[in-house]
Amino acid sequence: MAAHASQRRFGREHRAPRKPGYGPQAGLMKHRELRFSLRSYERIDEASRFLTAQGNITVTGRRGRALAIEYSLAEHSFRSIERMLDQHGFHTDTGLVMRIVRALLYFCEDTQLRNLRQPERLIKKSNEIYVKAWQHHPHGDHDDTPTELRDYR
Repeated sequence: MAAHASQRRFGREHRAPRKPGYGPQAGLMKHRELRFSLRSYERIDEASRFLTAQGNITVTGRRGRALAIEYSLAEHSFRSIERMLDQHGFHTDTGLVMRIVRALLYFCEDTQLRNLRQPERLIKKSNEIYVKAWQHHPHGDHDDTPTELRDYR
């Protein structure tokens, strides 16, 4: 199937990112591409079966030395998936570009997980904290003039 010129990027077909859903799992479904080294090229089909057997990791396609995978960040992370593969003898690509992409993915997922663990803040009432603190703080806007003199017309 031929792709349009707008769908091609650097000579490869480009799939548009999926729209995040709604609900508690919104934004937690990740769609990533695992690139394997030349040493593991012959074992990509075996790696695909291994990942599928792990549960909650879906292999959606294969292109060359890469597997397209989907997983929920609530159950797996890209780092944990690569660690599992490495422990079972599957080697991912260690080229410079992939190391940079990998570091960025690790950082983004770690940050998202850290933010999910934080308690939810009451944003609507946050200004009340500042109002109360301002009322109790001697801020210099106090007028000593009696009320009856202030209301004189």
